[in-house]
Amino acid sequence: MGILEDLKLPVGVIYGDDVLKLFTYAREKGFAIPAVNVTSSSTVVATLEAARDAKAPIILQTSQGGAAYFAGKGVKNSAEKQEASVGGAIAAAHYIRAVAPLYGIPVVLHTDHCAKKLLPWLDGMLDEDEKLPLWPPHGYLLEQRLHTVTEEPVNENIDTCVSYLKRMAPMKQWLEMEIGITGGEEDGVDNTGVDNASLYTQPEDIWQINVHGVYAPGNVRLHPELLGKHQAYVSEKLGRLANRSSLLRVPRRFWLEQAGVPRCHWRKPDAPRTAMQIANNSKHGVIKVNVDTDLQWAYLTGIRDYVTKNIDYLKTQVGNPEGPNKPNKKKYDPRVWVREGEKTMSTRVAEALNDFNAAGSL
Repeated sequence: MGILEDLKLPVGVIYGDDVLKLFTYAREKGFAIPAVNVTSSSTVVATLEAARDAKAPIILQTSQGGAAYFAGKGVKNSAEKQEASVGGAIAAAHYIRAVAPLYGIPVVLHTDHCAKKLLPWLDGMLDEDEKLPLWPPHGYLLEQRLHTVTEEPVNENIDTCVSYLKRMAPMKQWLEMEIGITGGEEDGVDNTGVDNASLYTQPEDIWQINVHGVYAPGNVRLHPELLGKHQAYVSEKLGRLANRSSLLRVPRRFWLEQAGVPRCHWRKPDAPRTAMQIANNSKHGVIKVNVDTDLQWAYLTGIRDYVTKNIDYLKTQVGNPEGPNKPNKKKYDPRVWVREGEKTMSTRVAEALNDFNAAGSL
């Protein structure tokens, strides 16, 4: 018994109601699904391989910068149109749709942070989705979107997200929203001078919108117990307002939070992690975990170690310790050293799947 049998989910990229089934199942069974930032076909296959071997579902996501890299660093990416980021996200989605079924696991597509200045990226992806009316019931390009305008007032953030939610709802896409001061080192955000209390989502904000955690490498510690307090606060509100709550009138498949229970929360693995924190995350309904920085490092270590070990074979095309006329092609072929990065990244993804109890859930 497991996801595939219990939920009758297809393998490959899943959408809409199937994603709701998966997230609900994860919450009920007490596991979280890693969401891996991918920037190339190489990082995609490294992640899919790990999930396949661990018998687990996986979330693959692109950031605005990662999507641009997928398209190519030489492609124009203007602030007004975000051409490379839009094209790269579309290309990544098509590629993952094509190869994911080969790995025999359910895969959810997602996009990472979208600050206000990056909204043309979000618009471009939605434009592409709306050009594909024949795709359902097989789904659109990208199932979820993480929208962030956290530099703006909360009410403006909510209003912007509502406008996008209305556009996305007919396609049964998910909209994940961040509230509070969010971002980390890789986002160019330094929160070291910010009041500590402001770094965490407040109950009053949650009553306005869904639950979301916060991170920042080095100066924000995870506090999963806050989720429990936030849930209690919202549950009390819902109990008093009953069916008058506007939150309850929104179809739940279009929100990541319902009745005070978070369906989606993420954290960074480079923040302090303990077995107790992981257990508390599951206890409070955390079902999505962002994994990025650690995987970048893991990918590098495989290539770094390969180059260090084989440096005498990588200085020239011909000539090495075995002889002056010995060819080195088998050492410098990108398929060899790139594969070493995939191996170490895949190992780290497997660790995340085990950490959050997703391994073996198929």
